[in-house]
Amino acid sequence: MSVNQQAHTGPPYGQPQPGYQGYQQPAYGGQPLPGVPQSQYGVYNGPMPGYQQPVPPQGYFASLGFPLKGSPVSNSDNSSLAPNFIGSLRAPPTSGAPPPASGSSLPSGHLAYSQFGHGDVQNGIPASAAPMQRPPASQPFLPGSAPTPVSQTSTFQQYGPPPASVQQLSNHMAGMTIGSTTASAPPPAGLGYGPPTSVPPVSGSFSATGSGLYTPYTASQGPPPPSVSQGLPLAQSPFPGQPISTQRLPTQVPGFAPPPSSTGIGPSSYPPTTGAPRAPSMPGPPLPGQTVAGPSASQPNHVSSPPPPSTMTGLHPGPPMSGLRGPPPPTHPPQPGYQMQQNGSFGQVRGPQPNYGGAYPGAPNYGSQPGPPPPPKRLDPDSIPSPIQVIEDDRNNCGSEPFVTGVRGQVPPLVTTNFLVKDQGNASPRYIRCTSYNIPCTSDMAKQSQVPLAAVIKPLATLPPEETLPYLVDHGESGPVRCNRCKAYMCPFMQFIEGGRRFQCCFCSCVTEVPPHYFQHLDHTGKRVDFYDRPELSLGSYEFLATVDYCKNNKFPSPPAFIFMIDVSYNAVKSGLVRLICEELKSLLDYLPREGNMEESAIRVGFVTYNKVLHFYNVKSSLAQPQMMVVSDVADMFVPLLDGFLVNVNESRTVIVSLLDQIPEMFADTRETETVFAPVIQAGLEALKAAECAGKLFIFHTSLPIAEAPGKLKNRDDKKLINTDKEKTLFQPQTSFYNNLAKDCVAQGCCVDLFLFPNQYLDVATLGVVTYQTGGSIYKYAYFQLETDQDRFLNDLRRDVQKEVGFDAVMRVRTSTGIRATDFFGAFYMSNTTDVEMAGLDCDKTITVEFKHDDKLSEDSGALLQCALLYTSCAGQRRLRIHNLSLNCCTQLADLYRNCETDTLINYLAKYAYRGVLSSPVKTVRDALISQCAQILACYRKNCASPSSAGQLILPECMKLLPVYLNCVLKSDVLQPGPEVTTDDRAYIRQLVTSMDVAETNVFFYPRLLPLTKADVDSDSLPAAIRNSEERLSKGDIYLLENGLNIFVWVGVNVQQGLIQNLFGVSSFSQISNALSTLPVLENPFSKKVRSIIDMLQVQRSRYMKLIVVKQEDKLEMLFKHFLVEDKSLSGGASYVDFLCHMHKEIRELLS
Repeated sequence: MSVNQQAHTGPPYGQPQPGYQGYQQPAYGGQPLPGVPQSQYGVYNGPMPGYQQPVPPQGYFASLGFPLKGSPVSNSDNSSLAPNFIGSLRAPPTSGAPPPASGSSLPSGHLAYSQFGHGDVQNGIPASAAPMQRPPASQPFLPGSAPTPVSQTSTFQQYGPPPASVQQLSNHMAGMTIGSTTASAPPPAGLGYGPPTSVPPVSGSFSATGSGLYTPYTASQGPPPPSVSQGLPLAQSPFPGQPISTQRLPTQVPGFAPPPSSTGIGPSSYPPTTGAPRAPSMPGPPLPGQTVAGPSASQPNHVSSPPPPSTMTGLHPGPPMSGLRGPPPPTHPPQPGYQMQQNGSFGQVRGPQPNYGGAYPGAPNYGSQPGPPPPPKRLDPDSIPSPIQVIEDDRNNCGSEPFVTGVRGQVPPLVTTNFLVKDQGNASPRYIRCTSYNIPCTSDMAKQSQVPLAAVIKPLATLPPEETLPYLVDHGESGPVRCNRCKAYMCPFMQFIEGGRRFQCCFCSCVTEVPPHYFQHLDHTGKRVDFYDRPELSLGSYEFLATVDYCKNNKFPSPPAFIFMIDVSYNAVKSGLVRLICEELKSLLDYLPREGNMEESAIRVGFVTYNKVLHFYNVKSSLAQPQMMVVSDVADMFVPLLDGFLVNVNESRTVIVSLLDQIPEMFADTRETETVFAPVIQAGLEALKAAECAGKLFIFHTSLPIAEAPGKLKNRDDKKLINTDKEKTLFQPQTSFYNNLAKDCVAQGCCVDLFLFPNQYLDVATLGVVTYQTGGSIYKYAYFQLETDQDRFLNDLRRDVQKEVGFDAVMRVRTSTGIRATDFFGAFYMSNTTDVEMAGLDCDKTITVEFKHDDKLSEDSGALLQCALLYTSCAGQRRLRIHNLSLNCCTQLADLYRNCETDTLINYLAKYAYRGVLSSPVKTVRDALISQCAQILACYRKNCASPSSAGQLILPECMKLLPVYLNCVLKSDVLQPGPEVTTDDRAYIRQLVTSMDVAETNVFFYPRLLPLTKADVDSDSLPAAIRNSEERLSKGDIYLLENGLNIFVWVGVNVQQGLIQNLFGVSSFSQISNALSTLPVLENPFSKKVRSIIDMLQVQRSRYMKLIVVKQEDKLEMLFKHFLVEDKSLSGGASYVDFLCHMHKEIRELLS
């Protein structure tokens, strides 16, 4: 539900009406409550002839649910029950809150956070201490009519869940089941799936019943007529063979009739189809003093036994929905003392209520057992798999022990868990993560499951200080020991035979002689006696010093060079950017990367400025002043000087500082607005060629290069292409010129890092080609302003210049017989099918590799990967970094599904989809993603889950977050842009994600949301994260949301003045400035704590995140809400709940 919607405030059913305070009504089934006077109204037994349908009041939306329909998203402002409960549960206020005006609901888009008490956090389901709202007193209740339906609204979901009620959660093969069946007539074709109804199966699940229940019908046909006595339609499943299981979900779909409520059966508590036994359903909220029994922490997604029965308080005849026959489902009044539900995976099981009997005496007996009506409610977001809960459980289970890599096919802790790694023969998960650690033995199995087999490899990953860097092994002139046939490098899996004189390759089984200098005897177990002395025999990751044979032209490389190329056109100078860069470079040049023990960096530096022409600078140490040389013939680029262009920083320091002082003055009065771009890269490339070294160009660029020159571009931005077949052209470069230039750069080892400062369209898709294919990084600062953006830019620049980087790199992935690397994703260039070439590879970049079967694998030998990276270090040393990983192989699909890693799977799927948009319409790419994930889950359901009806959604334990994360990828700006997302943004994000590691994609697609007001100022720990949904926010609190690129600080309108003063240094909410890019440094514990949290997050991410302060109900809030990924998005993306239902429908279609 959405916090920014006013909820509808009418009298809920089952609650005394205004004017009848304290006047109890008879129980729902017509049974009077003991000791309660009878009401003057009889029991409601279905619609009477002539039963009047009142007109819904203004502001009531029958098709509540999707922004597309122009309707509000909220349907309850009660904070004491599940946030997505349809039909409010309000008691009369205890605090004298004024009754809201009748029909006071606000149209969509208006912000009125009526859900929460001031300062109360709504995290999960808050306790009902917040004042409830009184039904409007202006609504008379007449025996002949019903109250206006204000509080109960139907929800017409995009994926159309029909009515239903309590959720069944049981563990099938460690798989989560989300039971799902519906009450009332089936939905129209195209919306044929929905949340479940309310009768739990007796033994945890039913076997599927007959499939001839109904044929789907279109919206133009009516629902089938009721066929059971007493006016109750037969329990219809949304799909043939679906059991009635337990999820509290009364969502009414307009145009469908809920049954008339008679004789004690709640509208959504139908019995299962004929012959199936029926159990008591879930009880309602506990009474005061009653405990709530929840599932144990060790069983986060499992409800062990059918709960005891519950009962309903008395009910008046309720009003029909607009366009509905009969009344909506009943609800409970809130009970004081209802316990708060945490952010757990699933809602708690309620205990029985004292003073009430079991099933109603008047209930008809279908099948075998009668069942009472459960409290209906909408699919409870707390009862579907929670990313927060899964992350928390993994931290608790894996965070304390080190992860020891000695065992084959071990699934590592999640990327969100802080853990130490002990390398004992397999590479650390910081270097390699796989989508599955147990891979199918045959290609048929792999095809059947559709689980992609992929590894996300980060060869130069940074390790925490407590872990040892890979050892450097020097075998002298003979170089590393390798297999004669497949050229795999010596590793822990090689088998020594014949007393140690030969070894058998673990990749291709070829037997190779051990070189004499490498010979060593074997012990009684067949291990070499120097096993623990040699990193390549005992560790998963290590480095070899490469010999001259591994170098270009058979000569050792020179140390690399950095060339800084600064746009000095009018925009760059006017914004203060040129001066800022020059000032920063003076100090930054002292921090160039260097080898561990070196006094100073071996990297040489050069400087170029440009607009329509290029200016080269001679900064030779013997000069008193720098000299400038201008090249105006940009069509035929050359470097006008060799000696004095690339210099040692310390030797030429005074000349360099003098140059950096002069550049801003030299161009201070420039009127030149046009720029070139390709010639700038060509100039850098030619300079590196002349110096015979690899290196990196740092280009600072502001505008579309429209000046006459090679690589000139035109503005081709066209929003009208979105959602057409031509949309893919927006992601493609507009000319092949840059592809050819990239190829030349890779051949020379010239890596390009691009810092962009656009004020309008710049064509990132084209300008980024060279950066992307050379293994470089793009940074983008749209509408750059000195005061708000300089911190972020300078931090990014410092980190980019200082980080570890390998030059002139080639990577090859070898695999044992049976699988091979077939596809690669990332920022690199490939001239053949096996070698990944990168002019530069830094510690943040990943290469994702997909594997396919080319033969059968065996369970005994497993599968092996070896990633070998040949690169030049920043000191000019040629090295080989080797990472090895052993995986299990399985003949049972259940073993595959038990050893998958969803975060890595999503990383692969996002990259696969983001590459797909280059060649296919975006809709095709989205549909393919949904289809593949439905196939993965359907295969599990069919082959691994114990038999149960199709009405239950059963997810593998380690993939239960696949739907929520997949939905985040589908809703991302690349695949479903909102109107405010620019073409450049989409191209930028597409390139960024393609080389992200698993931790980065995890927080990028499902941001981290922290309640700052809950932070313990005395501890170092972060406050517990909450789920990404607006209904989790309380207007009395301050939250922080981070996604790896931005940090939002959201401030609720009712935050205490003291907190505002402590954090922002102003006295009231209205004085908080939106323009803050950093929080003020204030001497108080709260300010210190929040700033330390932000600093901690900044250190964890590879880019400096932009801080954005968002005040509730401010225009920036729309941007913030875009990142609340469990909610519907303005660009049409589904909410998590709706998408889960949609995935369920897709799975069922595959199964049938």
